Amino acid sequence: MPEDCVFCRIVADEEPAYVVDYDALTVSFLDINAVALGHTLVIPRAHVETLTGMNASQTGALFNSVRQVAGAVQRALDADGFNAFHSSGAAAGQDVFHAHVHVIPRYEDDDISFAPPRHRLTEKEGKRVAERIGDEL
Repeated sequence: MPEDCVFCRIVADEEPAYVVDYDALTVSFLDINAVALGHTLVIPRAHVETLTGMNASQTGALFNSVRQVAGAVQRALDADGFNAFHSSGAAAGQDVFHAHVHVIPRYEDDDISFAPPRHRLTEKEGKRVAERIGDEL
């Protein structure tokens, strides 16, 4: 466990948190810098910096917990929907380098926006990029 990882300290019960759920592989707790009331973070217990650093069982456990927590958040707060997302790396906005998924309750009339500008793929770009990604798989 890296000493400077606040999420590892939460897992070790060395840092206070509003824990909403936990199991053998994950812990879920309220984000203290919430975008909306009920904004919850779901993390693997093991220190892994990003989604791509996890093995298949860790990833499965994490997203099973995300599914359960998202439903509970939506029901408990009578939300109209939710966002669930993970950011990998500083360029993507990750500021705690312990993998985590945000679950944010959403309402029809909220003013939260995660709408980045869009780029319509040309046929040439689509084929080229799909092939490059496919080659990496």
